[in-house]
Amino acid sequence: MRRPDDMFDREAEWASLSRFATDDTPGATLGVVTGRRRQGKSFLLEAVCEQTGGLYFQATEATAAESLRRFGAHLSEHVGALAPLAFAGWDEAVDALLRLGAAGPATVVLDEFPYLMKVAPGLPSVLQAAFGPRRPRRTGSRTRLVLCGSALSVMGRLLAGSAPLRGRAVLELAVPTLDFRLAREFWGVDDPRLAALLHAVVGGTPAYRDFLRGERPATVDGFDDWVVRAVLDPSSPLFREARYLLSEEPDLRDSALYSSVLAAVAGGATTRGGIASYVGRASADLAHPLTVLTDSGFLLRADDILRDRRPVWRVAEPLVAFYYALMRPVFAQLERRGRAARVWPALRPMFTSQVLGPHFEQMCRTWVTDFATPATLGVDLLGDVGHGTIHDHAGRASHELDVVALGAADGRRRRVVALGEAKWGTTLGTEHLNRLEQARELIAATRDLDTERTRLLFFSAAGFSDDLRARATADPRVVLVDLDRLYHGA
Repeated sequence: MRRPDDMFDREAEWASLSRFATDDTPGATLGVVTGRRRQGKSFLLEAVCEQTGGLYFQATEATAAESLRRFGAHLSEHVGALAPLAFAGWDEAVDALLRLGAAGPATVVLDEFPYLMKVAPGLPSVLQAAFGPRRPRRTGSRTRLVLCGSALSVMGRLLAGSAPLRGRAVLELAVPTLDFRLAREFWGVDDPRLAALLHAVVGGTPAYRDFLRGERPATVDGFDDWVVRAVLDPSSPLFREARYLLSEEPDLRDSALYSSVLAAVAGGATTRGGIASYVGRASADLAHPLTVLTDSGFLLRADDILRDRRPVWRVAEPLVAFYYALMRPVFAQLERRGRAARVWPALRPMFTSQVLGPHFEQMCRTWVTDFATPATLGVDLLGDVGHGTIHDHAGRASHELDVVALGAADGRRRRVVALGEAKWGTTLGTEHLNRLEQARELIAATRDLDTERTRLLFFSAAGFSDDLRARATADPRVVLVDLDRLYHGA
């Protein structure tokens, strides 16, 4: 199968789907495709069906009877039947799908599968029985059935634990957002500073470029005007996008509570205690909403690498973070046309501190994980990468470390590969080097970790002092990463 010319990236995902769809091995097979909304899952699967002559059916919010009737009509059109096919239940419909693969591989996609599960809760059990290892109709079929959905919590339960389809799928494909480097290329932005600003607002979600018909700021100087037009204007499709994303997730029934939790995290209350204080609930009462928001892909849980059981939460989608940190408190003002241009200057400093700063830190952690070479880190195999906290009991202070990278857990004393400082608007100098060196000494004294070869990484969009540059030139264990290296270097 040839990857479509208008498909950006997704080489790995296309290869996996191609192997699944064209597999000529006897026996029907099941695949599951998940990912957050607007990532291009449907685009991928429709392209697969186009190239294989497969059946693509996208479910909608409808009653059980209408959903089954729509599917019958869709299948009738696909096979060229003279009249719509009528099924008494999904067991008959699934048998019909298996018959499609009687002569060879036949791709079938059931997109937005959670809508079908909502009105036909027994459908996974029907599929379990149909795809049983010794079911005659399955063994005589080469149907390649893909179940796809954006409701991550629902799709996550599909194959988990004692779920009916546990162990039935031969393909489990997650379609991720584009990383910050791919997003820069996708939007066609050359300036790394502009690319980072853009990514802090729209992230790596491909659909948002289509929402805006490709409109993007031409220069850094045009970024503020673009935000006013593209995000803060009530007529823009991005203006209410964060609200729509929340309302489309079926597990988020208490919208007021979940909105408050997201607002707390976006505003900087990232610990369970801080979130509880913000929303006015006991800390123990937040276990369920935090789990649901994490399973739904709205929050990311990040454990403190240097302190066990000390998690923090971050908003997963940049546009959602932008909305809850900046737009939600002044939404009524923004809804009045013409007010965005007056409101944004007051929001701009908050954007830098509450949105751009934390987002830049995450970009730096991604760089360490995905782009830094063994020569830069001094290790061939990297383990955990995240943030960390180390206490200085003598000085009655604590050091918050933006980047902590450990070596692989191989049964030996774990190595601290790197400690990092990441600041968007601060010129980093020797005072920041001294702080990381002190943190390294504290870790060596209080943790059972090897710090002898630890690299000290400095990330800044504002630059570095001459003294720090001189130290980096003299000592390969001191590594400076500016925006150009973040986007193009290793």
